[in-house]
Amino acid sequence: MKRMKVFMVIAAFLGTIIGASAQTRTVVKVYPKHGTVVRTVSKPRVIVHKRTNYYLADGIWYKAHGKKYVVTAAPRGVKIRTLPKGSKVFYRNGRRLYRYRGIWYKRRGRHYVVVNV
Repeated sequence: MKRMKVFMVIAAFLGTIIGASAQTRTVVKVYPKHGTVVRTVSKPRVIVHKRTNYYLADGIWYKAHGKKYVVTAAPRGVKIRTLPKGSKVFYRNGRRLYRYRGIWYKRRGRHYVVVNV
């Protein structure tokens, strides 16, 4: 009987260790709101649209403000070469559109253009 209790305690201990290590991690990305000022942007792509420099990083659009960056809305009509990872395909009025974080893109030749929907 004593061996049975020891065996049960060991089994319960091992079960909790295995159960704890089997849990998966959930990564939640929090994106800044428009108007948020940040000091650095990781690996931004510089995109010039109507003589204004915009910076695109992880699907978020920025404008330079001194040595800092301000989160801004995507300028309508701007062209980019590649879509952000995680963009979804939608069909609206027979048109194939792509959406990422509320920004709609339309394929035009080799580029994608920001459009209003």
